[in-house]
Amino acid sequence: MTAPAEVRAIRTWLDRHWLHDDISFALHPGEITALIGASGTGKSVLLQEMVGLRRPGSGSALLFGEDLATISQRGLERMRRRFGLLFQDGALFSSMNVAANIAAPLVEHLPSMPRELLNEVIELRLNLVGLPLDTACKMPSELSGGMRKRAGLARALALEPELLFLDEPTSGLDPISAREFDHTLRVLTDSLGLTVLFTTHDLESLWGLTDRVLVLYEGKLIADGTTRDVAQNDHEWIRSYFDAPMPVPPYQNAEA
Repeated sequence: MTAPAEVRAIRTWLDRHWLHDDISFALHPGEITALIGASGTGKSVLLQEMVGLRRPGSGSALLFGEDLATISQRGLERMRRRFGLLFQDGALFSSMNVAANIAAPLVEHLPSMPRELLNEVIELRLNLVGLPLDTACKMPSELSGGMRKRAGLARALALEPELLFLDEPTSGLDPISAREFDHTLRVLTDSLGLTVLFTTHDLESLWGLTDRVLVLYEGKLIADGTTRDVAQNDHEWIRSYFDAPMPVPPYQNAEA
């Protein structure tokens, strides 16, 4: 079976050093994979290379078996309908309400879609991510951080993609909102058969959500496995990462 996304021997030269040095891996269909590493290891840059927003110095990024470096412009437009992308903070268009944000990919790729059908799709996507329908009329500035992330996810799902790329999806959220977002993503992945790759620093997401963890360190991929297997790796950085204390919910701090 063709991997939904794959990188082969990617090298990236940035700021006078090799940010990525011979990175290779393929995503497994139907799995949620986390990409972790210290700040500055190039997690977001790698995501950009995997969706064609940036070209690596050498090596290949493939989506559904097609090399993004050689695909035609028409092929790239077709490919963009098969994956969704969520940037940090949802990256919503601040001048558009939530409905217009969700509709943007549909208007771009399916310009002849009737308005009535467009409205139905917007409502369906809001329902999918657990947002009330009246959110459609609100501006991004009127939403909480968690609601902005969910609205961004609704937009990423607008075209019914097979593959999702998420950059720090729980960054900036309070613990309750972060776990609610994780739960939504897990339910969507299982029910829609999505394949997901996300970058994160969130330990609770790794333990509660992730099927597989990839670890970047000093330009190399140093670990690849289940969260439990990676947590048992004896690499110094991995040990320090998993030894970091997780936040304790307030009710666990209360005296019995």
